Amino acid sequence: MAAVSHDLQGLLARLDPTADVAQRHIWLIDVFDWLRGDRASPQAAVGRVSLLLDAIEARPDLRERLRAWWRAFTQTVDLTTLLADYGFAPRTAFLSEFSERLRRKILPGTPETTDASELFRMVLPGVFDAGWIALLDEAQLARIGDLLADAALDDDGAPRWRHTVMDAVTYCSSQVVAAGFSPELRLRMSSASESRAFHALMSDLDALREEMFRAPREGSDGSGDHGEEALQAAFVAFRDRLDACRASASSVYTHLEDNGISVGLVFRLRQLRERVLRIRELLDCLMPATPAPSVARLVGRLVLAGGERNSIRALIASNSSMLAAKVTERSAETGEHYITRDRASYLQMVRKAAGGGALTSLTVLLKFGILALGLSAFWSGFWSGLMYAASFVAIQLLHLTLATKQPAMTAPALAARLADIKTDAAVADFVDEVANLVRSQVAAVLGNVGVVVPAMLGLALLVQLALGRPLLDAAHAAATLQSLSLLGPTAVYAALTGVLLFAASIVAGWTENAFVLHRLDSAMRYNPRIGAFLGAARARRWATFMRTHISGFASNISLGLMLGLLPAFAGFFGLGLDVRHVTLSAGQIAAAAASTGMPVLQQPALWWAAAAIPVIGALNVSVSFYFAFRLALRAHSVSLGDRARIRSAIWARWRSRPISFFLPA
Repeated sequence: MAAVSHDLQGLLARLDPTADVAQRHIWLIDVFDWLRGDRASPQAAVGRVSLLLDAIEARPDLRERLRAWWRAFTQTVDLTTLLADYGFAPRTAFLSEFSERLRRKILPGTPETTDASELFRMVLPGVFDAGWIALLDEAQLARIGDLLADAALDDDGAPRWRHTVMDAVTYCSSQVVAAGFSPELRLRMSSASESRAFHALMSDLDALREEMFRAPREGSDGSGDHGEEALQAAFVAFRDRLDACRASASSVYTHLEDNGISVGLVFRLRQLRERVLRIRELLDCLMPATPAPSVARLVGRLVLAGGERNSIRALIASNSSMLAAKVTERSAETGEHYITRDRASYLQMVRKAAGGGALTSLTVLLKFGILALGLSAFWSGFWSGLMYAASFVAIQLLHLTLATKQPAMTAPALAARLADIKTDAAVADFVDEVANLVRSQVAAVLGNVGVVVPAMLGLALLVQLALGRPLLDAAHAAATLQSLSLLGPTAVYAALTGVLLFAASIVAGWTENAFVLHRLDSAMRYNPRIGAFLGAARARRWATFMRTHISGFASNISLGLMLGLLPAFAGFFGLGLDVRHVTLSAGQIAAAAASTGMPVLQQPALWWAAAAIPVIGALNVSVSFYFAFRLALRAHSVSLGDRARIRSAIWARWRSRPISFFLPA
C-alpha cells in the first residue's frame, strides 16, 4: 500500500493545468492506468478511486489545480462528438470498415488530439473499465461531482457540461430525424402520417432546451415549482415524441414481406434504435437532481460501445446479423408451407414425398447415364449438377417434396415465432411447433426413401430387360455399395451435404428478397416493353408465377449445381470430398443391389450401405437445420437465457411425449 501511495503522490505532483494538450492528456491516461493497477479485480480499482479522492480532498491547492485542469480540458476538447457519435459506425462498406478497425489496432493513437472520441479510446480502452466504473457507489460519485462541479461554467451560470450534453442530444436527434426522412424508411412506414413524428422532434427539443436553461421562475405562491413543472412537461413531450419516432420506424418491419429488406435498411433501423437509446441515456444525465449515477452508467456504456466499435469480431457479427435478417425474413415465408400440424397435412406430406422419391429414381438413372459417358471430372460434375437442378425444379413444379430441402427453409419460419417467447405459454406453443416440424421431416424422409428404393429397383429391372445386361456391371455395383458404406467417410460427406442444403436456402432467401426489393414482379407485370413482347395477360401470369416460385428455383438450381460440382472442385485441390444425399444415396444403393442380383443379400457391403441411410438422413436434416436455425436466432436476437428455456422445454417434451415427434395426434 505504501508503494501505491508513493506512486499516487508522484502522479499528482505532475498535475499541471498549464501544460500543453499532449502532456495534459498523457497525465489523464496515466491516472487511469494507475486506477486499473494490475487489473486483478474491479474492486481493487474502486479502492484506488477512494485513495485518489482522499489524496485530492486533503490538499486544497491540489483540488484547485485539478479544477483548473478540468476547465482547460473542457475548453480544448470537444466532448459532444464523444457523447453523440462514439460507438456508431458510419455507413461504409464492410471491407472499408474492416480496414479502418484493423488500422486502429495496428497503428498507435496520439494523445495530442482535441477529439474526445480518440482520447477516450486511449483512456478507457477495455471492458475491465466498464466493470469497475459500474461498482462505484453514490458516495464516491458524489465526491467526484463535487470536485468538478464549479470548475467550468457558461455565461448563463449553468455548468458547461449540461450545455455539452444538450448539444449531444441535439446531434443525436438530428441523426434520428435524418434516418426517419430517408427514402428507405419513409416510403416503407405504415402510412404517410407515421413520419409526422419526425417533423416535430426538433421543435420539441428546442422547447426542452429553452425550459432547461431558462432563468428560474417563481409560481404564484413565490416558489419555483412553476419552472420545474414547465421543464418536466417539456421533457415528457420530447420523450413521447421520441417514442413515436421509434414506433414509426418499427412499422417498417411489418412491410418486409411486401417490400423486401436490404442490409442498408437494417443498418438504418438499428442505428436509429441505438440513437434513441443514446438520447435517453443523455437525458438521464440532465434531468435528475443527482446526475452522477446516470453519468457513470453512460460512461460505462460508452466503454462497451467503443469496444464493439473497435472489434473486428463485433464487425463480422454485426454484418452477419444484418445478412441474417435479410435472408431469414424471406425464408420464413417459404418455410411455413413445409410444416404439417394435423393428420390430414401429415398424410399429404407423405404423398408428396412419395412422388418426390419416385421422380428421384429417374434422377439416379440419369446420373449413372452421365457417368457412363466417361467425361472429365468437371464436365461430369457440371452436367450432373444441371441434371440435379432440372430434377429438383421438376419436383417443385409438380408440387412434390424432397425431404432434405425442408429444414433450411423451415428453421427461419420456426425462429420467427421467437419474437415473443417470454411467457411459459409461448414456450409451450414453440415446442408444439418444434414437434410439428420434426414430424414433418420424418414424414418427408420416409416418403422419399420408401418410394425411391422400389422405384429404382423397377427401373433397373426394366433397363436390364431392354439392354440385356444389368444397369451397372459388377465392379461399378460393388464400388457404389463400398462408397456408401457406413464404415467409410459417409457420415462426414452427409454432414457436408447438410451445409450445402443450408447454403442453398441462403441463396433462395437472398434471391427472393432481391426479387421483391427491386420489385421485379411489378416490372414484369407493368413494364411497357415486357407487356408489348408477352402481352398484358401473359405478363401478369408470368409475374405471379415468378413471385411464387423464385425462391424454389434459386434453391433447387443452386443446390443441384453444388451437389454436382463440389466433388469436381474438391478433386482439383486434392481434397477428395463427395456428397451424400439421403434420397439419392438410397436410390444408388437400390440400383447397385438390382444390378448384382439376389446374391447381394449375402454381401455385408449391402447392409453396411443400408445402415448408412438413416445416418445420412439424420445428418442432412440436422446439420442444415442447425445452421439455418442459428442464423435465424441471430436475426431475431434471441437471448441466451431464452435459448436455455427452449432447450429445457424441448427435452421435457421428449421425455413425456416422444411419439409426438413422429406421429400426429
